[in-house]
Amino acid sequence: MSSLIRISANFPLLALCFAVAFTVAAPACAQGAQVAFGKMREESGLPVEVTSESLAVDQEDGTAIFTGNVVIGQGEMRLSAPRVEVIYQKDGSGIASLHATGGVTLVSGEDAAESAEADYIIESGVVRMRGSVLLVQGRAALSGDRMTVDTVAGTARMTGNVNTVLQQEADE
Repeated sequence: MSSLIRISANFPLLALCFAVAFTVAAPACAQGAQVAFGKMREESGLPVEVTSESLAVDQEDGTAIFTGNVVIGQGEMRLSAPRVEVIYQKDGSGIASLHATGGVTLVSGEDAAESAEADYIIESGVVRMRGSVLLVQGRAALSGDRMTVDTVAGTARMTGNVNTVLQQEADE
């Protein structure tokens, strides 16, 4: 059974640990938290597959709007949302970016993130999530205002009111 970190009879030791942790972590917290993200590094050149309940294409402005249970896959990564606007490259050779709204879920390997909206720039492999972002990695959860995921490097940076919850194994 798991529980949150508890203050116990070892309070002086715990206080020392927190003092050291905050001294070391304070500069990093001011700029946000960077963590690994995803099972493996994704390659932005992999094909992008989109499924949805409906699709509307605008040939003039080079966009397509997918609505209803939209799921976008690229390699091991999955992005889902109620609505996704796809912006095609000017020369029509492929997808330039995606704009997902209505509650977005991004899953890569065992890592999962949720936010109000997200933009995915295909060429660079960068996903920018905004609005009540929640990242769950195993027994840890991070929340913040924004998160930028670099799918090529396999990293994520959380910024704006970052909060972390680490669950520990319960002592039996």
